[in-house]
Amino acid sequence: MIHRLVPRHARVTICLVIMLVGCQSAELLKQERPACAEIERALDLTDRIATLNLLATAFTEHCHDLVTKYGEQARWEFRHKTFSITKETASVFVPEGTFIDYVLESYERGYLSILLAASYLHVGKAEEAKVELRQLDHELFTPLYNFGEDPVNLLLSAVLWEQLGEMGEARVDWLRLRDLATLTKEKDATVRQFAGRRVTAIDAGEESGTEWHVYALGEFPQLDWDLQFFGSTAGYFSIRTKENFLPSCVSDTGLRLSTEAWFDKVAMRHSHAYHPLLNMQMWIRLPIGVTYSLVPVAAGAGIMVGGCSIDAAGNGRGGLCALSIYAGVALMRVAPQVLEGTLRPDLRHWERVPAAFVVTRASDQAQESCLTGVALPTKKLM
Repeated sequence: MIHRLVPRHARVTICLVIMLVGCQSAELLKQERPACAEIERALDLTDRIATLNLLATAFTEHCHDLVTKYGEQARWEFRHKTFSITKETASVFVPEGTFIDYVLESYERGYLSILLAASYLHVGKAEEAKVELRQLDHELFTPLYNFGEDPVNLLLSAVLWEQLGEMGEARVDWLRLRDLATLTKEKDATVRQFAGRRVTAIDAGEESGTEWHVYALGEFPQLDWDLQFFGSTAGYFSIRTKENFLPSCVSDTGLRLSTEAWFDKVAMRHSHAYHPLLNMQMWIRLPIGVTYSLVPVAAGAGIMVGGCSIDAAGNGRGGLCALSIYAGVALMRVAPQVLEGTLRPDLRHWERVPAAFVVTRASDQAQESCLTGVALPTKKLM
């Protein structure tokens, strides 16, 4: 009856529209599924840094099932330091980290808990998200091989607790962030100020309502190092980033906080107070590295003396001697590279993490002043 009331050309148009919408929906599904499937195929838990990077990619690509499936497994397998006398002894004679599996830093265990909690929240599993946030406290405070809380994970945890409507739990993290002992730099006064305002607001009876938005800025900068035998607090290494971190920023609606505290954990990895074993191995490796570097020096000198001696004994015209000197000097120049290669510190870390986070209550990105004028790529996480 209805088809008689609709003209034939209109029915054809409607059918074409339905077919087009169906094709577009199918195309969208094809674009979404291969991304997650490709990430899952690439996951290999034996390559720990690559696994962490892929889990970060899975989260930004909204593959939350992958994050919850493999994130907990990675956190459990990568969090414990397994001591082997053979490996620990052999590692003294080769560049650091050659034989030793990477162990998550405390901030990395914490951030993995944040990704797990946010993924559960995205798929509507609030109780599982709360479990992960409570696990975050355990990861930050448990005195494992790597330990210590940090402001970034406390900030993200406070925001997630508010998203879950648990203002009491959120207040605890805002209070920790306000009173965190590591926030000693002058620029961190802005972080203390923002966290203090949130504690005051919650104490005044504010209930969860306005939604928080979390943005990731850029990517954690690459690390570089030099030998520094005097004035260094991390053994004889001077560790730095190739790019500077953004300063903290506070507005009426949000806060920008860099991940410089995460870099500080990597930079202090060789200090005696944090890792006595790494510190001891580092100093044992020093004379071994010097010995290795003397090998090309001795070999180069032998080539020069031997070549010139043969040239003189054979009444040569100096051609062999000149060539021997050139080859010997070239070999001796390798000595500094051999020394640095032997002493190179283990700077492995979770690479694909943001350089900074912005948490804001502004509904539009353009309305958040801590996001405007930033040259780094910006991606919304939550």
